[in-house]
Amino acid sequence: MKILMLTPYLPYPPSAGGQIRSYNLIKHLSQRHEITLACFTRDTNTPDQVAHMEKFCKKVLVFKRGKAWTIPNILRTGFSVYPFLVMIYYTPEIRPRLEEEIKTGHYDLIHAETSYVMPYLPKSDVPTVLVEQTIMSRVFAHQIETDKRWWLRPLLLIDVAKIAYWEKYFWKRADRLAAVSAEDAAIIKKVVPNKDVAVIPNGVGDDFDRTFDQLHYNPTIFYMGNYKWMQNWEAAEILATKVFPLIANKIPDIQLNLVGQFPTPSLRAMVKHNPNIHIVELDDSDREGVVKTYQNSGLLVAPIYGPSGTRLKILAAMASMTPVVTTPIGAEGLGIKDGQSMMIGATPEQLAAKTVQILSDKKLYQKIAINAKKIADVGFTWEPISKKLETIYNSVV
Repeated sequence: MKILMLTPYLPYPPSAGGQIRSYNLIKHLSQRHEITLACFTRDTNTPDQVAHMEKFCKKVLVFKRGKAWTIPNILRTGFSVYPFLVMIYYTPEIRPRLEEEIKTGHYDLIHAETSYVMPYLPKSDVPTVLVEQTIMSRVFAHQIETDKRWWLRPLLLIDVAKIAYWEKYFWKRADRLAAVSAEDAAIIKKVVPNKDVAVIPNGVGDDFDRTFDQLHYNPTIFYMGNYKWMQNWEAAEILATKVFPLIANKIPDIQLNLVGQFPTPSLRAMVKHNPNIHIVELDDSDREGVVKTYQNSGLLVAPIYGPSGTRLKILAAMASMTPVVTTPIGAEGLGIKDGQSMMIGATPEQLAAKTVQILSDKKLYQKIAINAKKIADVGFTWEPISKKLETIYNSVV
C-alpha cells in the first residue's frame, strides 16, 4: 500500500510522546508498505535526522516550522478562522507541495497524525485516516483553568473554541477516525456520533526491549518529560513543590530527579536551593540516557492533571519494571487497577502517601512492578499495534 503520512514534527529523534509513536509506527509499517513522510522540522533538527527517516520512508518531505511565538504568527491567528495551534505551522509552500505530491504520488491512503495538520492537506479523492494523539481542545482548556494570567483568558477561550470547532470539522471530514485511548474515543464519539472511532494505543518504544527483567528498588524517584510540553512542566512543578516535600518528611534520604529535554527556567529556579532535587537535562537524541534513567531509578511519580491520550513515559516505566505513582488522568487508557499494577492518587497528598507506601513495602513494590510489566508486554508493543492500524487502512482502501 502507498501511504502519505503527515505529522506535525520530524519523528526522529523520538524524544517526545508523539515522535515516539510516529517513529515506531513508521518503522514497523515500512516493512510492509511504501511510506512517504510529510513533516514539520524545528530549528533543532539536523540533516542527518532527516536522513535517518529516509531509511524507512520512500521519500521525506520537509516543511520548516519556525518559533511559535512570533509577531507574524500572532497576527495571522488574529485575522484567521484557525487557532494559533494551526497557524504556527504556516508556510506558503506546504499546500501546493502537498497538492502536487498527492496528484503525482498515486497514493492509496493519507494518514494524518493530529487534526491540527489537516488544514494544510488539500482536498482529494484519496481516503484519509485521522489519528488524534491528544484532543487539544481539552488540553488547552485545562491550561486556561490553571493559568494565573487572568487577563489572557478571553483570548485563550476564543482560541480553544476555534480548536474545538476545527476538531469537529475534520473529525467529520476524515474517512476513518482513531484515538489512542478508549476515553478519548468516547469523547470524540459524543461529538460525531455517526462516526466509528477506533482505538490505536501508544506502545513501549523498541529501546526498552533491551531492559532487564529485574527489580531495581531504591529511594530515587523521578519524572521524565519534554518540558516544552505544558503538561510536563505542570506535573514537574507540582511534584517538586507539593508532592516531594510531603514524601521527604517521611523518607528523609529520598532523592528526586527531574529528567528530560528543555527544562524551563522557572523549573530550574524552583529547585535551585533544594539539594535533594536534581535537574537532569538530556539531549533530545539521547535515547540511551532515557533508558538508563528508568533502569536506575526506583519509582516514577507523575502528577499528571492535563487530560487526553496515554502517557508513553508511564508505559516505559511499566516495561522497565519501575513502579508508577500517578493520577487517575495519568492512568487513562492503560486498564490499570490501583494497588495491583500501579498506585493511583488524585491529590498531591494522596500521591505522596502512595509513594511512601510503596517505598516502605518491598512486597507491594515487587507485585506492582511484575504486574505492570506483564500488561506492557502483552498489550502495548508496537508490532501488534501497527497491525491493528493496518486493519483500519484496509477497511478504508
